[in-house]
Amino acid sequence: MEKNLSSANHQPPPGPVVLVVDDDPDILEALSEILEAEGFEIRRARNGKEALERLEPDPPRLILLDLMMPVMDGWEFAQRMRQKSSVAHIPIIVLSADRNVGSKASDIGAVGHLAKPFELTDLLKMVHQSLVNSQR
Repeated sequence: MEKNLSSANHQPPPGPVVLVVDDDPDILEALSEILEAEGFEIRRARNGKEALERLEPDPPRLILLDLMMPVMDGWEFAQRMRQKSSVAHIPIIVLSADRNVGSKASDIGAVGHLAKPFELTDLLKMVHQSLVNSQR
């Protein structure tokens, strides 16, 4: 009987959970599809308020965060997230069209940043590297 149970479940375990936070539905969908194709489990949020709600009870391993959003922007989201000890350690990669994305990413303690538009290879490399570094 054990053999039947294990053979019925051929699904590989889900990959690391990545929370994608962006108010642009096209960007949110494209990033989600690309990362799912790479084996990641994706959660989506359209603003910082939704993102805060998706942090617990099962925190993501990485957050891709747009800074300029309605309701709650990425800056406020990051500040609130860092105040919660259970999720404060989660690495953030900032994705933004803001010209000063580097300094803003540094201000919120992001592990990396990419200016929109960005190359997908750069994004994937940064995602994989951030996950490796966060396990140390």
